Formats: sequence, structure tokens, C-alpha cells
Amino acid sequence: MSTTETPETSRGTSLRIAILGASGYTGAELVRLLVEHPAAQIVALTADRKVGQDLGAVFPHLAGAVRARNLPLLTPIDAVDWQGVDVAFLALPHGAAQPLAAKVPDHVRLLDLSPDFRFSDPAVYEQWYGRPHAAAELQRQAVYGLTEWARPRLAGARLIACPGCYCTASLLPLLPLAADNLIDVEDIVIDAKSGTSGAGRAAKEETLFTEVAEGVHAYGVASHRHAPEIEEQVSRVTGHKVVLNFTPHLMPMNRGILASIYVRLKGGASAADIRSVMAARYAREPFVHVLEEGQVPATRHVRGSNNNLIAVFADRIEGRAIVLSVIDNLVKGASGQAIQNMNFACGLAETTGLTQKPLFP
Repeated sequence: MSTTETPETSRGTSLRIAILGASGYTGAELVRLLVEHPAAQIVALTADRKVGQDLGAVFPHLAGAVRARNLPLLTPIDAVDWQGVDVAFLALPHGAAQPLAAKVPDHVRLLDLSPDFRFSDPAVYEQWYGRPHAAAELQRQAVYGLTEWARPRLAGARLIACPGCYCTASLLPLLPLAADNLIDVEDIVIDAKSGTSGAGRAAKEETLFTEVAEGVHAYGVASHRHAPEIEEQVSRVTGHKVVLNFTPHLMPMNRGILASIYVRLKGGASAADIRSVMAARYAREPFVHVLEEGQVPATRHVRGSNNNLIAVFADRIEGRAIVLSVIDNLVKGASGQAIQNMNFACGLAETTGLTQKPLFP
């Protein structure tokens, strides 16, 4: 299913929602989007350091919505009444969702924004995150929630692992090309750049203003944890193991991901051919848009939205192409995609609560 088809939507659906980790950037984005969602009723908000506070005090830009919707105070996770929750968004640090997911009652649908359930093999998680998987038995239930490629598995899924932001920006253009054998998957180079919100809200020396402003730097070189996540999904559509080159960079901006992807074409395909394939694959998608020839996407074109813009250029080197992909890392790369997954899994129109237009300039 590659269109916006959804299961039958129940009229008058109301989902009681808990947001765990509501004091972080992705938690705040979930609140910003869900307060405008007609089927969402936020019944629990949790935090660690901010326990007992009003979310409007933690995030003043949400103060009006907090009052208007009478949102609850921030509480510890163990204070959540799970019998009154239908859907829980886990916007937690890596490693925290695994033991928690094993304790949550089965009637609660879980959308995990961390990397805890993204790998089909728990041993791969352990290799890249340096700790044993604490809920390996649940991993078998997890659906990798790249919405546009996961719909057959999302319907009715109980545990949805939302992809990483770099992965979303990279996989949406790569998967149709790899699936149709139009590129050499042994020769993929991804040069990706992210805003600093991708590092989370906790204070870190490397994300201080003076460390980030007026410059750009690579990090996680040849060792970033999103590389094996991208490889697993490309390998899934090709049927064999793929290893690729991925280097992320930190930019002095708040939001956004730009992935510049360099590929070698196969079978006589041209840049125009692969643009046509992607345009056909995503023609009915509400959030993925393949641009016309010559158009260059920028992160400012998607800021605050759930959109992904993709462009294709013929390289000066014969037989190669350059693919550009941009998203807002906090929306399509995290909270927006999580809500998109919830909508589909719960039988709601997939675009519900996600039709905000990008902020420009």
C-alpha cells in the first residue's frame, strides 16, 4: 500500500494520550501538534527534572494551549494511570523505553521515538548502543514506522519504533531506488547535516552556543548509530546486506535535516529516470514531494511541517546522480511522523493534526 489509504475510521474516535518525556524537544512538539488534533485527549505528561511543573511554564510558547486544553501537570512516569491511557508516546533517552514497554498494559499502543526498538536484531542494538537489550522479547512485535513504507504492518500494531531523523531523510529517497534496482547499493554516500535540536534538550558542552555558532563540524565519523539503521532498511528491500557511507554534521541552526546522497546508477538509468520513479512512488503521498528538475530544497522550506522535499540532479561524473532530501528533524523526523503512525494504526485519516504549513522565512 503506497497511497494514503487507511483502515476504516471510527466516527467520534477519542484517543487518551500519555506523553512520556514531555519536557524535551520532541515531547514539546508532540504537545504542539496534538493540542490541535481533533481525536487527541492528552491525559498524562511526564518528566524527570521538571516534575510538578506546569508545561506552560517549561515551554511558554505552549502556555495558551496548556490552559485552553487544561493539560495535566508534569508527573513521574510511575504516577501514570495506564488504565486511562490508549496511546503512549515514549519521547525518552535511549535505553529508557525498553524496561518501561515491558511493564505497560497490553491495551496501550506504544510509539517509541527513541532507538530502543528500531533494530530487528537485539544484538545489533547491543553492538551500537553498548548495552544488552532489556526487552528483546518485545522486539519481535515492533514495527519500524517509516509510515510511507510500513502501512501493511502498521495497521493494528501495538509497538511502533519511529525512525531516526537522519534515517527518515535518507530512506525516503533511497528505498524506491534500491527496491527497483536503479542504483548500486554498494556505492551510496550520505552527507547529512542537522540542526542542534537533534541532540536533545539536556545541557551538553558540544551543543553550547559558542561551540556550535559560526561553524559546522562532522561528528560520529564512521561510527554514527544511524548508519546501521539506514543499512538495515535498505537491506530489507534489496534482500541482501548493504553497507554504506554515512557522515553527519552539526549546523548552527535550531531545526532541519539536509541529506545529500550520492549514488551510482545502474542499468542505464539516468537522473531523470530515478526522479520519475520517486515521483510516481510518492505521487499520492501527502507529505513526500519530489521537486521538478532544477529545484533545490532547503531546510527552511519544511520548517515546522511534516513534509519531506526531494530533488534529483545529474552528477558531472557520468553514471552518477545527487539526491537532496530535507525534513524538519523534530516533525517528520520525530514527533510528526509518530503522530502520522498513530493516525494510521488507529484508523484515523493519516494527515489528521499534521496539515500545518511550513514556517517561512
